[in-house]
Amino acid sequence: MRLLHTSDWHLGRAFHRVNMLGAQAEFIGRLVTTVRERDVDAVVVSGDVYDRAVPPLAAVELFDDALHRLADVGVPTVMISGNHDSARRLGVGAGLIGRAGIHLRTEASACGTPVVLSDTHGDVAFYGLPYLEPALVKDEFGVEKAGHEVVLAAAMDRVRTDLATRAPGTRSVVLAHAFVTGGEVSDSERDITVGGVASVPAGVFDGVDYTALGHLHGSQTITERVRYSGSPLPYSFSETDHRKSMWLVDLGPEGALSAERIDCPVPRALARIRGHLDDLLADPALERHEEAWIEATLTDPVRPADPMARLTDRFPHTLSLVFDPERAPEGPDISYARRLAGRSEQQIAEDFVAHVRGAGPDADEQAVLRDAFDAVRADEAVREVAR
Repeated sequence: MRLLHTSDWHLGRAFHRVNMLGAQAEFIGRLVTTVRERDVDAVVVSGDVYDRAVPPLAAVELFDDALHRLADVGVPTVMISGNHDSARRLGVGAGLIGRAGIHLRTEASACGTPVVLSDTHGDVAFYGLPYLEPALVKDEFGVEKAGHEVVLAAAMDRVRTDLATRAPGTRSVVLAHAFVTGGEVSDSERDITVGGVASVPAGVFDGVDYTALGHLHGSQTITERVRYSGSPLPYSFSETDHRKSMWLVDLGPEGALSAERIDCPVPRALARIRGHLDDLLADPALERHEEAWIEATLTDPVRPADPMARLTDRFPHTLSLVFDPERAPEGPDISYARRLAGRSEQQIAEDFVAHVRGAGPDADEQAVLRDAFDAVRADEAVREVAR
């Protein structure tokens, strides 16, 4: 059975104020063309279909168009909700849409109920594990402590229990939206840390022929059978070195597997440039970036006049301007933003405690802070669902 694995469409998202709907529509076109030209048997979409719980109308219309085009080619599609989606909104009409061969899996309670497709070698069971916010699903899975690994392990127990009841030789595919240990992150992914831990080990998915992951935006292979497709488009300059693609996976008899990357159309290259403004404007080696989307970091000791206007004369698609002046990193005039760069909410709170009273929090106090941040995240998730 030939699968096309994609994820993290983030329909409705902009890139530094650049509207990406046209590029997202072009990607949908490439996906449908690939399904036709490469004889794909099933499409899997591993979450974050939308960029936010209440997407703009234009994004909903594009998703509707994608559903119609996928249904028209007559190839089954299995799709789960991600941490950016509203599971309830995405799942509206799932039963009716399923009659057209588009199978939406957005409820934690359905983790052990697969979509079963068949080829000449027998059945393939597709299990959809939507993003599982631990605080919201722990009661569903009967676990006492809310954590990513424990709820995913409980969901996978349901998968294995159901798979054990299937005919011998039944192959299995799991769709999951999670941060798996060993994956490389980028700046455009929303933090999902719970209890100080964001990732889960790849071993959670043992016993499955293929795990189609979503959440991380870089295409990557965790193990031969556990892969991220990555986002089809760049959503931050940290993705400058990404090759945006989908996985074309052939799942043979007895679980034999091979995979090929299919490139996605990217509207414009990304580039990060750094240095003194005058040097950037004169450097002939930067000619290759003149039509790219640019993030420029200026290191001039004194902020130059009209930097953006001067940059866009040479690099008309400059989108981000960062100032990192050459001075002692611990100097008294270091900016607040630079002091906080790369630090988590937990670390910033602990630094504040140390600043106020002269000593950082002990282990018990760290746990209180961690629980507070987890409670806020869970509350935000509840409010997004309720909108």
